[in-house]
Amino acid sequence: MEEYLFEKTMHTIFEAITKNFEKSGELSVDVAKFLEMHDCADTVKHVNDVAQKARGLAPRFLEKAEDAFCAGLLHDISAVFPNEDRVKIATELGIDVLPEEKTCPAILHQRISEVMAKEIFGITDQNILSAMGCHTTLKENASVLDKIVFISDKIMWDQEHSAPYQADVLKALEISLDEACFCYLNYLWQQRESLAIVHPWMEAAYKQLHDSLGK
Repeated sequence: MEEYLFEKTMHTIFEAITKNFEKSGELSVDVAKFLEMHDCADTVKHVNDVAQKARGLAPRFLEKAEDAFCAGLLHDISAVFPNEDRVKIATELGIDVLPEEKTCPAILHQRISEVMAKEIFGITDQNILSAMGCHTTLKENASVLDKIVFISDKIMWDQEHSAPYQADVLKALEISLDEACFCYLNYLWQQRESLAIVHPWMEAAYKQLHDSLGK
């Protein structure tokens, strides 16, 4: 895993939230410290669980374990920003906010996390950044690391409501990573009429996997 440093050109929007934040050089320690500084202690367990799961899966799919661990640790770092601020923050960061993301700002956290990982924690590896940036929706032509972090996030579900897809996803993972990703996306697709939004990245990923797996 690459060493991370503060970017010299950090966006001004991050200056206030990094004030008095001194890194130790140990990413897991610093992620926990940063989240706890911003009253997001409940997120710490989830990101550690996802990071551990992703690190465990990575060698099986010929990915670097520490890259997967890094992406898992940082995938929800944007939890420090409330949902109601995310469209404004994403816009200020130069993110092209999609109509569906304006309707459901919570989903923007994946893309904001990617920028924060780069600018606050100095992550420059595009493979790691990409995995953070699509961990909620996946996307078309997703990399292996994208899929590992995506499925680790779904397996290590941390929301109050249950995850009825979980057993099926774990069973599909015994077949392949693509089967597991499709299993979860298909679960969403089958109830798409009742979802708040259907994110276009999710739809594109679903259709690509559907065709490539011959479903």
